[in-house]
Amino acid sequence: MLASKRLYPLIACAGLVMAAAAAVVAQISPVPYAGPLDLTVSRYVALDSGGATGFALVSLGIAALAVVAGLRAAKARVGLLAERLTLVWGAGLVVVAALPAVLPASAMEGIADAHHLVAVAAFVAMPAAGGLMAARFNADERWRPVARVVEWLALAGGFGLLALTYVALPGHGVLIGLVEWSLVATGAALTGVQAVTLARLSLVRNTAPASHAVLS
Repeated sequence: MLASKRLYPLIACAGLVMAAAAAVVAQISPVPYAGPLDLTVSRYVALDSGGATGFALVSLGIAALAVVAGLRAAKARVGLLAERLTLVWGAGLVVVAALPAVLPASAMEGIADAHHLVAVAAFVAMPAAGGLMAARFNADERWRPVARVVEWLALAGGFGLLALTYVALPGHGVLIGLVEWSLVATGAALTGVQAVTLARLSLVRNTAPASHAVLS
């Protein structure tokens, strides 16, 4: 159990670092003839099948799944619904990134709408999970220092969903990519706050027994 408490935060932090690095690479070598600001995330990833953008989303999704496992190992009282919503966020990113890499282009054309719906489900799940966690974190002394940050990130995600609704309907999809990538960045920040806090709590638990041993 102690090993898992150390391992999950490490996986989550490593996933976030790899996602950030892949995102930088994706900016250096963008998809030809495809503007990320005017295309949905799912469409852009499909065009960049097997590229750095997809790798970034997979890494971020794995980080989110590792955070859920870390929260369970640390016995953080976030609630079952918040856990499941975070799983939807993480698994949704992996599916959005992985499908274009494993399916031929002809098959992707047939499931394009379902592919986009998976991305939207992930975007909806992220701020909802953050909002539920913020209330729980505020009642837990170990997590109280980051409760306000989680709350603000959840609110940012909520405003992002409102913007996405407007852009997708009366806005006719103009700059929809900008809104969706902003939601991805907000979710990455939310995942990062939890991963770093889990790592910090794991370090505190690991150093406390050693301190007691030295004093004795």
